[in-house]
Amino acid sequence: MKIVRYQINGDTPKYGWMLDDKIGEIQGSIFGEYRRREAKTPIADVKLAAPCEPSKIICVGRNYVEHAKELGNEVPKVPLLFLKPPSSIISSGENILLPPQSKQVEHEAELVVVIGKRARNITIENAKEYIFGYTIGNDVTARDLQKTDGQWTRAKGFDTFCSFGPWIDTDFDASDAVVTCRVNGQMRQMASTRDMVFNVTTLIAYISSIMTIEPGDIIFTGTPAGVGELKNGDVVDVEIEGLGKLSNPVKV
Repeated sequence: MKIVRYQINGDTPKYGWMLDDKIGEIQGSIFGEYRRREAKTPIADVKLAAPCEPSKIICVGRNYVEHAKELGNEVPKVPLLFLKPPSSIISSGENILLPPQSKQVEHEAELVVVIGKRARNITIENAKEYIFGYTIGNDVTARDLQKTDGQWTRAKGFDTFCSFGPWIDTDFDASDAVVTCRVNGQMRQMASTRDMVFNVTTLIAYISSIMTIEPGDIIFTGTPAGVGELKNGDVVDVEIEGLGKLSNPVKV
């Protein structure tokens, strides 16, 4: 099932489910008990918001060997974690804004895991029970600030630097899906999720050994090689095979 958050005529976003090109409202909690209304609203008549409201955005650095190499870094021996603030969230179609503090803002195409149940100290073997679904993400990064700061909060935390969506797919198989990024139609990144250094269940188990993960929290699982600079006027498209496409214009 595909889960969305959507707005009609600027109203407060609400949860829905998609059937073909139509949306039905979901009443109740998508992470608990809910009821699906008939899918009869055309998707063309709504604005899609980011598909959930995470309390935490947990990200994994250098989780593809070739990406670590292209930036001159070693592959971590354990998952390398950092956080992005919820204030950085935008949805598909919204503008990525280039901040004046940076001269080198780059795209990072990623598979994103959405957590469905409260998780603490879980094992790799039962980690799948805590996955609600998957979506698509762009971990936008001010690369020059990342290099100078050492800590990554500023480089990763600007408003509009966390694009994800356009929906959550609760049935998606993330074991071997091709992740691509195109800028103005030109291919920049392409790799399979099977190339991750640490797979999804390993990441969930590791993260839950450090912090409690709540329903709706999201995990950016790392980006393949090929990251590159974004300029004013660009359009960046992140696509994951069988999952969909996330598209954002770039503006100053």
